Amino acid sequence: MTNIDRLPALLLNRKAVVYVRQSTQTQVQMNLESQRRQYELVEEAKRRGFRDIEVIDDDLGRSASGMVARPGFERLVALLCAGEVGAVLCLDASRLARNGRDWHHLLELCGLVEARVIDLDGLYDPCRPNDRLLLGMKGSISEFELNVLRTRMLDAARGKAHRGELRISVPVGYIWHREVGLGLDPSLRLQEVIRLVFARFRELGSARQVLLSLRAEQVHFPRPSDGRTLTHFDWTPIRYRNVISVLKNPFYAGAYAYGKSGKQTAIVDGRARKSYKHRKPFEEWDVLLKEHHEGYIDWAEFERNQKQLAANAYGKAGDVKSGRGGRALLAGLLACARCGRRLSVAYTGRIPQPVYRCDRFDMPPRCMRFGGSRVDAAIAREIVRVVEPMAVEAALHAEQMHMDVLNEQRRIVELELQQAQYEATLAERRYAACDPDNRLIAAQLEKNWETALRRVQTCQARLQSVCTPASDIPTPDFAGLAEDLHAAWNAPGVTTRTRQQLVRALIVDIVADVDETAREVILTIHWQGGQHSQLRIRKPKSGEHGCCTSDEALAVIRSMATRWSDQDIAASLNRMGIRTGQGKTWTAHRVSSLRRVRGINAYRSAQKNGEWLTMSEAAKLLGVTNHVIRRLIKDRILPAEQVMPDAPWQIRASDLHTEAVGAALTCKHRPCRNDVAGQLPMFIEVSEGGAQ
Repeated sequence: MTNIDRLPALLLNRKAVVYVRQSTQTQVQMNLESQRRQYELVEEAKRRGFRDIEVIDDDLGRSASGMVARPGFERLVALLCAGEVGAVLCLDASRLARNGRDWHHLLELCGLVEARVIDLDGLYDPCRPNDRLLLGMKGSISEFELNVLRTRMLDAARGKAHRGELRISVPVGYIWHREVGLGLDPSLRLQEVIRLVFARFRELGSARQVLLSLRAEQVHFPRPSDGRTLTHFDWTPIRYRNVISVLKNPFYAGAYAYGKSGKQTAIVDGRARKSYKHRKPFEEWDVLLKEHHEGYIDWAEFERNQKQLAANAYGKAGDVKSGRGGRALLAGLLACARCGRRLSVAYTGRIPQPVYRCDRFDMPPRCMRFGGSRVDAAIAREIVRVVEPMAVEAALHAEQMHMDVLNEQRRIVELELQQAQYEATLAERRYAACDPDNRLIAAQLEKNWETALRRVQTCQARLQSVCTPASDIPTPDFAGLAEDLHAAWNAPGVTTRTRQQLVRALIVDIVADVDETAREVILTIHWQGGQHSQLRIRKPKSGEHGCCTSDEALAVIRSMATRWSDQDIAASLNRMGIRTGQGKTWTAHRVSSLRRVRGINAYRSAQKNGEWLTMSEAAKLLGVTNHVIRRLIKDRILPAEQVMPDAPWQIRASDLHTEAVGAALTCKHRPCRNDVAGQLPMFIEVSEGGAQ
């Protein structure tokens, strides 16, 4: 050591700090020689004459680019500010900092406290202009070197990606082959599950509905259990993230995509902070090579899926939301003819009814507003009318689709059973190959074998249930549905979501307008295939509502009001199964209210002249029960009339005194038998006075 390299005694009384850092965790695990050389700086500090030496290695695995926090470097700065450091030892300038801000800040602090900077090339005093210049150049070269290395690495990766040869991580269902490159995963079960997700979305049009459908069928999805190698999977119940990742990934459409996400930089606490995996718009992807490899779907279907998902999520102008099962049949399908915006749906009233309206908080004023019940009913009638000529062909197609769904379910369960049987056989071989005396391992292998066998039994039970559906679930009668489409549309088992899906399968868009002069809603229907038609639906007047009494009920009340009481009329209507306009049963009060509104004269007992009698009045007059009168009417002995079926019987008073009625009443109604000559009676008749 020369005199120039000797340190003042004042600095030797302070501590020497050895700063150790490596950029990544991989370097920490693999580049052990670099660690050893940095820790050897402790010996260099002792050779320089320092007795108090501290090693700061808190930043192992952290970059020095200034983008991440470095607690070790912050502790070094704190020690310098306290004046406790006599020298800072590092392997080279790049270990301390890779950016000018941290490097020059460190040199400024070292110059203030007269601390030295020591590396393998020598000792530097930041207070000297020449040493300060040399240290500044070393820091600039380190920063420039980092940028050059990063740029060179990214350019090489991007150039390889433009040729489709960069082996980036691929989604589940694909694998990099050594010779042929990117290809489908050889597991048939895995392929079938991914194809099932696309087929179900093609049918339902909603990612959430796909999830619910597959969960109801207990479909499992592979989950990598070995990191990014994608060679071993755990089959777990499918989740929403599995469905959406399959639908949104262009790799499944045979396209090689690179640079789908980017980074963003923000200033936090005076430092630049970068965050990654921010999705870019489709047009800003760095590389997109179509038809690069075999896909599960084609590119056209992938684009349709993205449009459908975007429409489901946001409902932007020009998009049509998928049917989700609300009360409104045309939710998200109606467009305003005046401003082009989508009509929203609101539910009003004590019994909420849908109302379509074009009014947004950001764009006043309101364009239009009309009720949804009549519009939905008119569209339903129009759809049935249009579909009716093709009903038979549609029924055959629906039956084929139903069979395809059953075959898909059976195929998935069969593949799951095959894998379970393989795992059970593998567990059996492992158990058989184990030394019986090694009970610690044999017990666990036996338990794994039993678990695999139980899984085989579960899969066999599922396959049996799929192959033999439950008897209480009837097979759909597609031919019958084709013959009566109105009954099929209004069947109790048909949900609103099913009707919405049918509407969207037939109709592209509906443009709505309101003619205030004629008080009509004008609907221009754009059918699939380019055809157009127009419907005009009358708007109800003020106070008019749909809860109107049926004509059948009014006819019954008019015919019975002059002869029967309100109580009898209500009972007759209830027996006939006729409801009020609000779907309620009839009472005397409701019959009376309706008569007053409709101007129907009421029955009054003072107006009766005794010519016609009720069944109870006739029974009371003859001194018999109502059952006797009903039997006489049934046997056509006593003439009687009904205003209409299920109405009370009306009996003329003069018909009660006929000879036929009198003979029927005097008959004792003993068991019917024929008298045979010479036959002895089984029972002896007893006189009225009793046995003698």
